[in-house]
Amino acid sequence: MNRSAELKLAYALLAIAPALFASNMLTARLVHDIVPPVGLAFWRWAVTLLLLLPIVGRDLWRERRQALAEWRDLLVLGAFGMGVCGAVMYIGAATTSASNIGLIYSASPILIVLITGVFYGERLTPRQGCGIALSLAGVLAIIVKGDPAVLLSFGFNQGDLWVLCSTIAWALYAVLLKYRPSKLAMMTRFGAVIIGGLIVLLPFYLWETASGRPVQPNRETVLAILFLACVASFAAYQVYAKIQTVLGAGRTGLLMYLVPLYTSGLGYVLLDEPIRLYHLLGAALVLPGIYLATVTRR
Repeated sequence: MNRSAELKLAYALLAIAPALFASNMLTARLVHDIVPPVGLAFWRWAVTLLLLLPIVGRDLWRERRQALAEWRDLLVLGAFGMGVCGAVMYIGAATTSASNIGLIYSASPILIVLITGVFYGERLTPRQGCGIALSLAGVLAIIVKGDPAVLLSFGFNQGDLWVLCSTIAWALYAVLLKYRPSKLAMMTRFGAVIIGGLIVLLPFYLWETASGRPVQPNRETVLAILFLACVASFAAYQVYAKIQTVLGAGRTGLLMYLVPLYTSGLGYVLLDEPIRLYHLLGAALVLPGIYLATVTRR
């Protein structure tokens, strides 16, 4: 494929990719009363691993000693990336809207900048500080639903707080993925991280099952798990990697702005979730904040 065709494909994928990532949040809302959250996360990533094995299985086996040498990192990354970012977000989806999930999650780049500045000494510019403040104010506006009385009375929606915890976990996952060195290739490491996540999720999944919330092997459950594994996990990550390879990290960052817009729009169309004034207020603060904090001036 020549360069011109690659660019056209990458820009077409850039329009599709946000819908792939948003599909995770929309599905979480759609099946929150059908599939228990830990079971949904566990089987989503178990099926994703099966899809990845034809690509990375041979490398995983060849690099098994190196993977075992990095077991602590793989377990921590799996706990954050597949455990908290999966099961905890699915817990929150039971009591909050897809729009809230998308907008709160959109602040994860801000948390990444903040964490790297505090723990890894990356210098924060005044411009980034302003962006961080704007985005965090936007997240707070969404969580309190634009009503300061909620903040004063601590009457927060539990679902929003679960999603916030999941967002922090995603930021930690992204930071550790960058700053913890690995001798494994990118895709091989991803497969090993999924295995680490499944190991962490397994006892919680068994506890959830034993407590009377087993995953029912019915049509809706199977379709939800297959959809999440094929679309929100495997396809989304492959498409993201392709876009980043062709367009670079800067333009791929447009996904940060589009995912919450797709989530809110599709939530309105598919789930009949209304878009409130506080959603618009939150977006008006979060999205410019992301721009100020993450886009480097030439």
